[in-house]
Amino acid sequence: DNFTDKDLKLANLKVSPLEDGTTDGYRLIKIPMTSLVRKAVEDVTTPDGEKLSVKVADRCKNFFATGLIYWLYGRDLEPTLRFIQDKFGKKPEIAEANEKALRTGWNYGETTEAFVSSFKVDPAKLSPGRYTNIMGNQALAWGLIAAAKLSGKDLFYGSYPITPASAILEELSSHKNFGVRTFQAEDEIAAICSAIGAAFGGHMAVTGTSGPGVALKAEAMGLALMLELPLIIVNVQRGGPSTGLPTKTEQADLLQAMYCRNGESPLPIIAARSPADCFEVAYEAWRISSRLMIPVVLLSDGYIANGAEPWRIPRLEELPRFEIKHPEAIADGEKFLPYARDEMLSRPWALPGTPGLQHRIGGLEKDNITGNVSYDPMNHQRMIELRAQKVANVAKLIPEQEVTGPESGDLLVLSWGGTYGACVTATEQAREAGLSVAHAHLRWLNPFPSNLGDVLKRYQRVLIPELNMGQLRLLVRSQFLVDAIGFNKVQGRPFSVRELLDEIKRVVG
Repeated sequence: DNFTDKDLKLANLKVSPLEDGTTDGYRLIKIPMTSLVRKAVEDVTTPDGEKLSVKVADRCKNFFATGLIYWLYGRDLEPTLRFIQDKFGKKPEIAEANEKALRTGWNYGETTEAFVSSFKVDPAKLSPGRYTNIMGNQALAWGLIAAAKLSGKDLFYGSYPITPASAILEELSSHKNFGVRTFQAEDEIAAICSAIGAAFGGHMAVTGTSGPGVALKAEAMGLALMLELPLIIVNVQRGGPSTGLPTKTEQADLLQAMYCRNGESPLPIIAARSPADCFEVAYEAWRISSRLMIPVVLLSDGYIANGAEPWRIPRLEELPRFEIKHPEAIADGEKFLPYARDEMLSRPWALPGTPGLQHRIGGLEKDNITGNVSYDPMNHQRMIELRAQKVANVAKLIPEQEVTGPESGDLLVLSWGGTYGACVTATEQAREAGLSVAHAHLRWLNPFPSNLGDVLKRYQRVLIPELNMGQLRLLVRSQFLVDAIGFNKVQGRPFSVRELLDEIKRVVG
């Protein structure tokens, strides 16, 4: 209720915020919260008949503030009242005190004349269904489990703990009832190599890390590409370089995902756009990886991983199923060709122990079709081209790029990853202000959707907001010869709608 020198010291403040200009420009309403809460709970007693201590009473202030905010925004108290009973039901005096504090806060807003107005937030427009609040790493883990079960595979996750990806390992470890096997390796190299072994053994194989871990996994990523085995490599990006900002977000590992391996070694790259989207992206990554027999890099980031949003739990029949076939045993005298390819250039996924399917593996270049070690110059050229074409074939299996807003016009905002939400809102507000602005968000970053080049040409300018120094912009300019404009931020924080909208207005002019 006051700002004495003692109170300011406890709050680690040298000057009262009421006097240093901090609140200038705001309408300030002073509320004696401490005394109001103590008054509200003064009749609450313990089972022994004693009144609550001052310390316990003061702990109820957060519910007073919650009740006041609920009144201010027209929210219903009932869900929180149920929460209080569930949380403090074993201590009825605490439950009663918190409930009284909540109602007192609401009543204060209702009866005082200090507030000139209140606000109403309409319910979100959600599709019918059952919803839960889900975080990015949790959704990613669930998506991996769903993909494994619906493709008839047991999931193996080999990982080394690293911020902000560790929660994936923790979440998967709690779902062994779904056939999930988790392995906490001694280092990053062992983690990915264990996953490669699981893939060779016929399992759905995943390894997860952040940027520093990808640097260590790079050689083994090339091995998985050479072996042509399905594997998902998850990179939950954080601020870099080196140890960098482990708890802060960034999008600075796109070029690392593209080029960190030695030699000509392209890999498909997919990126999540939101916490809930992590479920679908994980599912999609396995669909492509298992269909084309190729490792896939899945990019998330710290903002997505630790963020949360309402997610409609899909019904089982809504999830697309995909069948994975393995070659059967062959008769004596027949020859198995481990690198014979189908129409999408995928080689057979032979399971160890299947009679007649013994074949050579390893990091040395393979002879096309037979899989034998080969130093033949023209064969090496052919294998390089085949592996590159296999990545290009991903574009045949994914949707064309969609655009929100005008089909052509002054500006296209092209985004990827966790910038999605801010870009959606900023472009919507720009159109409401009368600007000719469209938005396209990329899920696949390698290869790009087959129609992306045509989409880019329909707009006078292309703006690419990124939490890096312009990595997607570099790729877009080099592939499509479009003079894209970069808007870059590397502060460990996501974009705000306001700064994006200001940049859109500046570019459009």
